[in-house]
This record gives sequence, C-alpha cells and structure tokens, in this order.
Amino acid sequence: MNKNIFYYILVGLFIVGVGFIILKVDREKDKNPTYRLQDRKGPLAFVAEWDSTKISAQKLYSLIDYNPKDKKSALALATIFIKEARITGNYSYYDMAAMQQVDRVLAIDPNNFQALSYKALIYLSQHHFADGLATATGAVKLAPYNSFIYGILVDANIEMGNYSDAISNAEKMVSLRPDLRSYTRVSYLREIHGDYPGAIAVMKLALQAGIDGDEGTEWTRVQLGHLYENTGSLDTAEFEYQQALEYRKGFAPAISGLAHIAFVKKNYAKAATLYQEADTLVMDYTNKENLAAIYRLTTQDKKADSLIVLGLENMSKDASSANMQNMGHYADKELAYAYLTAGKNEKGLEHALAEYNRRPNNIEANETLAWAYYKNNDFNKASGYMDVALKTNCKNPVLLCYGGLIYAKAGNKAKARLLLTEALQKDPGIDMELKNESKDMFRLLMLNK
Repeated sequence: MNKNIFYYILVGLFIVGVGFIILKVDREKDKNPTYRLQDRKGPLAFVAEWDSTKISAQKLYSLIDYNPKDKKSALALATIFIKEARITGNYSYYDMAAMQQVDRVLAIDPNNFQALSYKALIYLSQHHFADGLATATGAVKLAPYNSFIYGILVDANIEMGNYSDAISNAEKMVSLRPDLRSYTRVSYLREIHGDYPGAIAVMKLALQAGIDGDEGTEWTRVQLGHLYENTGSLDTAEFEYQQALEYRKGFAPAISGLAHIAFVKKNYAKAATLYQEADTLVMDYTNKENLAAIYRLTTQDKKADSLIVLGLENMSKDASSANMQNMGHYADKELAYAYLTAGKNEKGLEHALAEYNRRPNNIEANETLAWAYYKNNDFNKASGYMDVALKTNCKNPVLLCYGGLIYAKAGNKAKARLLLTEALQKDPGIDMELKNESKDMFRLLMLNK
C-alpha cells in the first residue's frame, strides 16, 4: 500500500476517534447538565442581592466548566443554590442543583467536611431525616468543633424524635458560637418543651445577633411573630411581621404572617389578598391551603376545591420523585393534612402512617397520626399516639386543641378539660374552625362534669 495513502487513513481514523470521544463527553454532559439559577418572581427579582448572586453564579459556572474538579467553586455554587431554595421556596429544583455540586466534590474527596455537611443539610430539606442524621453524625467526627454541623445535628435529632440528643447538640453549638443560628435552635427546643417565655427571650437574642434585612434575620423575626401568635399576642405578632417586611421587601413569610393575622381577625378580604401575594412569590402549599380555607368560609366552595386539588397534585408530584438515590421530597405529613382537609380521611391516614413509620419518636409525626385516626373515628388509637405527641410537654395551642378533642372522644374527660383550658385561655391565633370546635367541646365537658 502506498505510504501516503496509509498515512491519510491513519489520520482519518484518528480524527474519527477523537470525534467519537468528544461526542461521548458531550453526551455525558447532556446527561448531567449543570443546574442554573432560575429567574426570581415579583419583588424578589429587584432585591439588590439578586444581581450580585447572578454575577457570582455565572463566574462559578465558568470555573467549573473549565475545571470540573474545582471543589471550591462547586461548593460555592452549592451554597448559592441552598440559599435560593430557602428564598424562593423552590426546594425540589435547588436541592437537586446543590446536591449535584456536593456529589461532584465527594466523588473527588469523600471526606470533604463542607460537602458532607451540605449533603446532610439537603437531606433534611428533602425530609430524608434519617439519612441527614447519619451523614451529619459522620461529618462531625471530621470537625468536632464546628458550630454549623452541630446545628444540623440539632435539626436532625429533633426530626427523628431524639430530643435529649438535640438538647446536647444545641448546648455544644451555643458554647462554640452563640449567634443567630444557635439561638434560634435553642428557642425552638424551649418551645417544644412548653417554655414559651423562654423561647421568646432566646429568639430575641437571635434577632439581636442578626443583621436587619438579611434573609436569615427576617426569617427569625417571623418565627418570633409565630411565638407571639401562639401566646395570644396578635398585635405584637403583627408588628414583627410588618417589621420584617419593612426590612426586606417582598418577604413572603412575613406576608403570610400578616395574612394569618387578618384571617384570625376575620378580615377575610385582606387575608385573601395577602395570601395570593405570598403565593406568587414562593412555592409553599400552606398559602394555597389557607386561601382555600378563606374561600370555604366565604362560600366560594368551587375556588376552595380547585386550590385543594392543585395543592394535592403538586405535593404528590414532589413526593413521587423520591427515589433510590435518596432524593425527592417526602411530603407525607403535608399530604396527610391536605387530604384530611379535603375530607379524604382514609388517604390522610395512609400518608400519616407513612410519615410516622419513618420517624415514630417524633412528636409532630405522632400528632399527625393521632389527628388522622380522630378524623377516621378511631378515638382509642388516636389517644395512644396523642400521648406520645405530648411527651415533651409542648404547649402549641393547635396540638392542645387536637389533644383535648381526641381525649374527650376517647372518654378521658378530665385530661380533655385540662388541655382545652390551657389551649384556649390566652385566645391564641389559631384558625377559627378549630378554635370553635374546641370551645364547643369545652362547654360540653363543663356541662357534664
């Protein structure tokens, strides 16, 4: 064979081979494209930080595209995605986006502490609480004096119902770094152990440690408002929500808080407008659920039904995305309440059981299951799960109302009277339907001592 021809054949084969390699790489990229920021909606698109966030993300995309093994840039991008999830409520998208970058780092460095911490955090966001706890427990061994990982351990142990461990983790966290993150966790632990004055005092410390206008600070201010609502101080709660909205324009949790105050005060038109506004800003089924309740109270049943159906469809879609890779949002607690609200009590019980089976020691999971059995007229079973729901001495007025109604139907009238007295004495900011049902039951119990 002519040497020149042979040479050209070799060059041709080389080019074809390189082409196949490039094509294969491109196809692999197509299979795992880097997630990008999604456009924000409404006022969130005009917050000053949004422009800087987009610029930072664009730089990080370029760095990662140039060097896929750039761990620092991958983790920085994951940080942006985690924050965007919280700001926009689009957890289903941004959790996947953040996990992609975290897994990129862990594939290179399996013991990377920051990546493991983020992985645990994302698991908690997706309600994969056992996975989050296991990951955080491994990560803390790599950095036993890091405050951030103890915060994740607090959250994970609370969700799994390991309350004594959560308290120990919180104490360690505060000792390492007394700041907004640690104070808010101490506040929540005090709340679920029945100490509302203590919870409010520590939440105020958290606010003082934050920067006005920062998303984390204003979220904390809204939590303080919720504490005031639960103790009957509606005007003070309203002030906190207004303050949060003043410091951070378009802050959906504050708008929802103001909507709930209007709802409780029976200003349904104002409440509906505010819930609609919040619903355009973040992905949060609670806004639709509360809006549906308003429509029901104002005899707009068709609107209420359509919102409930839409919410159930969206939550079911998120829940069905949970897969063997431990991603996808578990939403069984939310689905349970949504089905119970829709009058589909058997479906509500089904999801309440699924939630309970993943974390049988958690008081909220037991509360959900107790209420589901109550709605299905199985009062004895409801009573047993309510016993567990009350084990930390939590004084949340909704929980106390549920407990009072359940024990009354189960025949434990003395305990029912005690819980309903405690629930209603400060006239907390809870939904009127539950409050009225609880008041009616209390009057009946007092008549039949």
